[in-house]
Amino acid sequence: MFNKIMKRGQKKPSKPEAIEPPMPTSSASNVTVNHASRLAAPSPPPLTLATVPQNPGVVEVLPMLKDVPISDRHLVFIRKVQVCCFFFDFTDTMKSAREKEIKRQTLTELVDLVQSGSCKMNEIMQEELVKMMSLNIFRCLPPAPHENTGSEAGDPEEDEMFMDPAWPHLQLVYELLLRYIVSSDTDTKIAKRYLDHSFVLKLLDLFDSEDLREREYVKTILHRIYGRFMVHRPFIRNAINNIFYRFVFETERYSGVGELLEILGSIINGFALPMKEEHKLFLVRALVPLHKPKCIAMYHHQLAYCIIQFVEKDYRLADTVIRGLLKYWPVTNCGKEVLFLGELEEILEVTQSAEFQRCMVPLFRQIGRSLNSPHFQVAERALFWWNNEHIVGLIAENRHVILPIIFYALEKNIKSHWNQAINGLSSNVRRMFQEMDTELFEECKRQHDEKEAKIEEVEEKRISTWKRLEEVAGQIT
Repeated sequence: MFNKIMKRGQKKPSKPEAIEPPMPTSSASNVTVNHASRLAAPSPPPLTLATVPQNPGVVEVLPMLKDVPISDRHLVFIRKVQVCCFFFDFTDTMKSAREKEIKRQTLTELVDLVQSGSCKMNEIMQEELVKMMSLNIFRCLPPAPHENTGSEAGDPEEDEMFMDPAWPHLQLVYELLLRYIVSSDTDTKIAKRYLDHSFVLKLLDLFDSEDLREREYVKTILHRIYGRFMVHRPFIRNAINNIFYRFVFETERYSGVGELLEILGSIINGFALPMKEEHKLFLVRALVPLHKPKCIAMYHHQLAYCIIQFVEKDYRLADTVIRGLLKYWPVTNCGKEVLFLGELEEILEVTQSAEFQRCMVPLFRQIGRSLNSPHFQVAERALFWWNNEHIVGLIAENRHVILPIIFYALEKNIKSHWNQAINGLSSNVRRMFQEMDTELFEECKRQHDEKEAKIEEVEEKRISTWKRLEEVAGQIT
């Protein structure tokens, strides 16, 4: 009898050392929607990754979390996350149609779950959720059309917009990530362990997607991360800087410049005063050089907004910005020149007199060249500056410097420009200066007439010299 008791005592300690999971856990792996009631089994073991049942290679149908006992919800949640880690070929719509629909429904449920906050997620659940979302969105992006052909990137308005065939799933994953970030139930101290610098860098890479819908989601998500995770803010700004440097000075190809500038517009608006030196360097080294690429039309509206935000924050930056634009002024690209003239007009509207005086000489030398442009839209856009009351006021204050610079350009337009509208606008500007200061106008006209007379005299001498040469050559022959 004593020996039997001893044998029983020796068998008891072996149970906790068993490797196999308990029966209720393994039976739950075969649950379907039609048999959800079978989950009412004995309580599962404590939640660990080791006790989560694995069913590799199979997209299983799982019950709705609201139909699952509270004690089992964490396990079923992780299994649903694992179902969403499967990938499918969307080039063939009929292939794996059932599995695609299961994943879509599972993602939809997870989105609703995170948005409603009905299921509190522990650290393991959050880690698995972020891993799943990372697997889905961080992928090799399909090449752009110009990369396939080897040609240069064309006009984005003329090119067909790329639509990622996997978007039905991608959209739900992005929506899930967005809801997770903005949820009041998400503890930023825990979430930042998984939404770390590596995650942010991979997210920034997705701005190069050709799918506009994807870039819009990534823009919103990055903006929310910047807003909630203050620890990431300097890193995000530096990473965006590096993207701009590579785009301006190396590739000149990047799809998401406009979206990044939209985020920056909001960030710049929140800069405290006095502005940090770091932010001023960002303006000079990153934003102003963005005027250099040929494809500026794709993002110019957002870029101009960021530039003007800086000048509005600190009026002393106006001179730096204007000289920066003059440095990158286009020589043969008329469409780009029209954009520059429009941006300069907006900058001058928020420029004070002292800053204007520092840059007015190089500025109006360039405006004089634009006034004489054979492209009528460039000349017209420059002449429209005189419809702006603030700019006219700045010009009137400094007319003794500005009028002598552009007087010749105005006279040339009136006499010889091919476009009648430009003739008329130039005459209006000329008349405005005459009414502004008659004495100065007459002095400029006198100097112009003398200059013209000298030019004619030089031309006559040149012609007479050639005639004498022709006569001498005729006598010799």
